[in-house]
Amino acid sequence: MIAVLFTGCADKSLTKVKVSEVTHSIFYAPQYAAISQGFFEEEGLEIELANGGGADKVMTAVLSGQVDIGFSGSESTVYVYNEGRDDYAITFAQLTQKDGSFLVGREPDPDFTFDKLKGKDVIGGRKGGMPEMTFEWVLRKHGMDPAKDVNIDTSIQFDAMAGAFLGGQGEYVTLFEPVATAMEKEGTGYVVASIGAESGVVAYTAYNARKSFIEENPEIIQKFTNAIYKGQLWVEKSSYEEIAKAIHEFFPEMEMENLITVVKRYKDQDSWAKTPVMTEESFEHMQDIIEAADVLDKRGPYDELVTTDFAEKAVENIK
Repeated sequence: MIAVLFTGCADKSLTKVKVSEVTHSIFYAPQYAAISQGFFEEEGLEIELANGGGADKVMTAVLSGQVDIGFSGSESTVYVYNEGRDDYAITFAQLTQKDGSFLVGREPDPDFTFDKLKGKDVIGGRKGGMPEMTFEWVLRKHGMDPAKDVNIDTSIQFDAMAGAFLGGQGEYVTLFEPVATAMEKEGTGYVVASIGAESGVVAYTAYNARKSFIEENPEIIQKFTNAIYKGQLWVEKSSYEEIAKAIHEFFPEMEMENLITVVKRYKDQDSWAKTPVMTEESFEHMQDIIEAADVLDKRGPYDELVTTDFAEKAVENIK
């Protein structure tokens, strides 16, 4: 993992918190806004953010103690719990409430419909990962059998999917931003559909930590959750342009016009949760998606794998 310190000069009065994010994406704008607007510093925290390159790798970093907090799909907490670990991971705050991926084809297709994927080769992501399973859920929604009607390649790791597509593999690929827009700008791929707009509200990208870490560091978890909620409130009230300017330092390679376009995509489809509280309904919908993908041995208990104490306190105290 490549760690990047996103705060300014080190302040010894701040508590450093190591966070591994599943990927680096504009999809997580409220998190970056919370950093750029100084909300973590207001809470006395200094964030060291690393790109984990996939939910499985993020969870490995969390369980091994390499990082304090993991930021990934909550499906990984279910997998770990089902392994029978005593010190399993618990979700304490949610950031996104919809899938953040877009279906990218090799040609523009303003009249795209999902039945056009029948018989096609699609790079769908890692088997067992939320993006790939949500994509399958959307296919079923449109009356297709993912195992029979579409040739989905699940052998390619999350952070290698764009490269594989550029190398000639697949007729379609599911990608997060800013990669999808970068391809459009280069003329190497074109967004034809939003998976998030099709899949509905679901427990998606959220923050988790080992049960022991939460029990031993409740103040850090509360302060972290407070900062995230401040970031959620800020992006909710801010314009596309204001959000783009606030997070531009995290995506310096992007032109402002393209950054605004991506922010608009995510905000207009209501991708970002309004509060860090993960509801039981959204958690169970997430498990419905996993079960449908036939990769879940047994469902995980919401009361064991999710705590809303910190998120509810943040909502109650921050206006």
